Amino acid sequence: MTNLDHGKFSRVTTTFHSLLALTVFVLFFTGYAIAFNTELWWLVELMGGNEGVLSIHRAAGFALIALTGFWVPFMLLRSSSRGNFSAILPSPDDLWAFLQDVKFALGMADERHPAARQFAGFKAEETPLISYIGKGVIWIFTVELILLMITGLLIWRKTWLIDAYNSQSAAMAFVAFHGLLGIIMLMGVMFHTFEHGLHPAFYPVEMKAFLPKDQTPNFHDDPDEYETTGIERLRRRPSWGWAMNVTAVLAVVGIVSVMMASLEYGGYPVPDRLVFGEGSVLRTIGINAGIFVLLLGLVLSMYGNVLRARYLRQRRERERERQPSGTAADGGDPGGTARSDGGEPTERDERGDPGDGEDGTSDG
Repeated sequence: MTNLDHGKFSRVTTTFHSLLALTVFVLFFTGYAIAFNTELWWLVELMGGNEGVLSIHRAAGFALIALTGFWVPFMLLRSSSRGNFSAILPSPDDLWAFLQDVKFALGMADERHPAARQFAGFKAEETPLISYIGKGVIWIFTVELILLMITGLLIWRKTWLIDAYNSQSAAMAFVAFHGLLGIIMLMGVMFHTFEHGLHPAFYPVEMKAFLPKDQTPNFHDDPDEYETTGIERLRRRPSWGWAMNVTAVLAVVGIVSVMMASLEYGGYPVPDRLVFGEGSVLRTIGINAGIFVLLLGLVLSMYGNVLRARYLRQRRERERERQPSGTAADGGDPGGTARSDGGEPTERDERGDPGDGEDGTSDG
C-alpha cells in the first residue's frame, strides 16, 4: 500500500467514465471505418457492411448525446458535483504552474510548481488531485466532444446546411472539420491510453479510474512517517518495458498514417454509399496500427471493469466471512466479532481492510 491509493471518481462518475469510453471507442472504430474504408475494409465487413457501419456510428453518436445530456445537468444541479466542477475550473495558479514547468524543463527552475506536482517525491496531501495538465485534458476533451456532436448532427442532415448556406461546399466544409476533430481526438485518446494504461506505477490498468472512491483501498499508516508517497516502493512488471515501447511505436505510426491519409484523401468525404478505392500497403498497415492502439484502449477499459467486478465480489465475500455467526468462538458476546483463535479482533478486522496484498487487492 502507498498513500497514492486515494479514490479518483465517485460511483456515478466511474460508471459514466466507462460508458463514455465505450461510446467514444465505438465512434472511433465506425468513423474511421467510414473515412478509410479501403484500409479498414475488415471493420466495415465486421459491422455489417456499408449500411451497418453507418447505422452503428449514428447510434453511438446519439448515445454520446444522451450521456452528455445526463451528465451536464447532473454536475450542475447536484451540490457535491458542483464542488467537483469548480475544482476543474482554470485558476491563476495553473498559468504560473505552466510557466514554471517551462522554466523547469529549460533548467531555469529548481522544482515544479505545487499545482503541477505529480506522484513521485511528494506526499498525497502535497499532490493536487488534478493538476493543470489534467484540467487541460478535461476541457480539451469536452470542447472536442461538443463540436463533434454538433458537426455530426449537421452532417447527418446535410440538407440543413445546404439550405442555410445555399452551398454544397459549406456542407463538405463541416464534414472536413468533423474529420479534423476526429484526428485531434484520435491523438488525445491514444496518448490518454498510453499515459494511464502504461504508467509504470499502474500498468496495465489504473484501477483508480474504475473503482469508486468509497470502494478504493485506503492508506492506513501514518503519512508523517513517510517522506514521499511511497511510489518508489512499487515494483514494475517485467513486461512493462517492451509493452511501452511497442505501444509507443504503434501510436506514432498510427497517428502519422491517419494524418497522411486524410491529406491525400482531401478531407473526410462521407458519401451516402461507401466506395472502395485503391489503397497503399504501407498506409494500410499504418492506419491499422493506430486502430490496434484504439482496440488496446478498449480492451484495457473492459479489463478494468472486469477487475472492478472481481474485486467487489471478493470484498463482499470477505465481509460475509467476517459477519458474526451468532455464537462467538471464545464464548463471548454473540454480537461481537468472532475469532476462531479465541483472540481479540485485530485492527485489520475492525477497519475492514479488504486487501491481502500490498496494493490492497488480493492476488487472485
